Formats: sequence, C-alpha cells, structure tokens
Amino acid sequence: MSLTTITPPIKAPKNRVAAHLHLFRLDHSVKQIFVIPGIVIAVSLAGVALDSALLVRALLGLAAVIAVASSNYVLNELLDAPFDRLHPTKRTRPAACFSVSIPAAYAQWLVTAAAGFALALAVSKPLFFSVLGLWVMGCLYNIPPIRTKDIPYIDVVSESINNPIRFCVGWYIVTSAVLPPVSLLIAYWMLGAYFMALKRFSEYRQIGRDSAVKYRRSFAFYTEQSLLVSVLFYAAAAMLFFGAFIMRYRMEMVFSFPFVALLMADYFKLSFVEDSPVQNPEKLYREPRIMALLVVCSIVLTVMLYVRLPWLARMFPRSSPHHGTRHQVALSMPRADQVG
Repeated sequence: MSLTTITPPIKAPKNRVAAHLHLFRLDHSVKQIFVIPGIVIAVSLAGVALDSALLVRALLGLAAVIAVASSNYVLNELLDAPFDRLHPTKRTRPAACFSVSIPAAYAQWLVTAAAGFALALAVSKPLFFSVLGLWVMGCLYNIPPIRTKDIPYIDVVSESINNPIRFCVGWYIVTSAVLPPVSLLIAYWMLGAYFMALKRFSEYRQIGRDSAVKYRRSFAFYTEQSLLVSVLFYAAAAMLFFGAFIMRYRMEMVFSFPFVALLMADYFKLSFVEDSPVQNPEKLYREPRIMALLVVCSIVLTVMLYVRLPWLARMFPRSSPHHGTRHQVALSMPRADQVG
C-alpha cells in the first residue's frame, strides 16, 4: 500500500504550507509536560539552585524535546497515511489526504530532528543522548521491518518508554552529575504504559475488531479482555515501583497515593466513554474532573517533596541489612552522589 496507489477519500486542502506545519502536531506539545516532574524532582534530590541559568537550560531543553517529538510526528504521519485512511478521525490528517509533498516532508523530518539535537547538545551531552533516544524510539516504532507499533504489547511498552525518556530530559536539564532513580523511571514507564493500553482499549471498542485490525496489525492479537488485563498489570507495576522510590527517597510522598489512585481510576472510567478523549490525550484539558485531579496530584506530590515528617520513619522502621534486626532510621534526602 503506498501514498500513490490510493484514491484520496477527501479533497486536499489548497494551503500546502499549512498542511506541512500541521505535520508537526504542535498541539501535542502538551505531552512534554512529562518533562516537568524530572526537573522538579532533580531540583529536590540534587539540591540544585533555582536561577537564571537553570531557566535558560529548561527553555533550551523543552525546545529540544518538542522539536524531536515533532520530527517523530512527521515520520509517523508519513508512514501511517495508508492506515490512517481507514480510521474514522485520523483519515483527515494531511498525509492521509495527499496534502503534502512527500520528499519535502521527509526533509522536514530530518531537519527538525537535527535542530532538536543541536539545542540539546547546547545544554549537555546526557540531554542530547536523551532526546536522541526519543528520536530512535520513534524510528523503531514507525519504520518497517521492526515497526514496534504492529507488535502486540511491544507497541504499548515501546511507545510508553518515551515517558521515562522525557523524565530524563527534565532531570538532565537540571544536573548531569548524577543518574535519576531507576525505580522512579520504571514507575514512570509503567504509568505511561497504563495510559497507552487504555488508549488501545478505547480505540478497539470504538472502531470494532475488524476495522481495528485493518488500521493496526497488533489489534489482531488483542481482545477487550486482554487489553484490560494488561492495564491492570501496568497499573500494579507502576504503583509498586513508585512505592519503592518513596521508601528509598521520600516517605512523605506516600500521602499522594490516594490522589494518584483516584486519578488513575477516573482515567480508567473515561476510557469507556464513546469517542473517549483517552484516544487523544492532548485534548484531555477539556475534561475538568481529570484536570482538577491532575492539579491536586501535582500539588500534593510537589509539597511532599519538600515537607519533612520525621514521625513517618518511626512508624515504618527499616530492617538492618547487617544484623537482621529492625531499628528506627530517620529518613532523609540522599546526597547528590547517592541518587540513583
């Protein structure tokens, strides 16, 4: 199936420049909000000062990740055009409508990525490797013969790994001296997989199995039941590793659990709604309840990063690795050379 062998179902817009700009999907830039927790937690754990230099690095880093993500969107739209024409809403995308120049769009893909790499390198090498990883995962996700988006379950975990990569972008905007906590990276990854699996579930319900299989090969292996089982797995794994991070670094954040759980439950419920916004996360700002819960979670998590409650250490003493006995240990933030 190619871009030149299918009769366009929709008349192409006359403004080709606008069509090429639309390939960037700048409205999806809201997804880069997942960079911010990396910044906030790195500032807290590494003890980096909030100053103008950090602000400049943050602006360069955000511009870099937006540019690389936009490059990935261009590639996605070009390679998915034949399949998008089979989707009830994605069929209106510029490439699916034959509205763009294919050679120019591929040039757009490469130039935008190069710009993102240059911006990241201006901040630090670890930041450069982070955005490079984001771009490479976009290639693996979209380009045959690997094309992980067509492989069941791998499609979810390979797409959601962009979450911990974004976290690393935020972290390396702040500091390159230490590594981010592995437990938190895995929790972030599994939380992204939870959201992505619910997106697949909602798409499957809306499109129907026969049409869904034509749109994406991985749907041939999915059922509503298998998708919901995977959602449960990702949710459990996310909270398990989040708990591991809390026990090691900041016990006070345990008070965020009810709010995080409520947000995840509400998001789960939203996936059953017809034409659910779960299928287009960039439009979730239109859901006041979800946004309110997100704001509350963000506030509680941020406050608990800085509030000390020593009595929690007395309630949950840790076991001594040397003597096998339980003793009370005052929890404190680790030094910068201990993070990770």
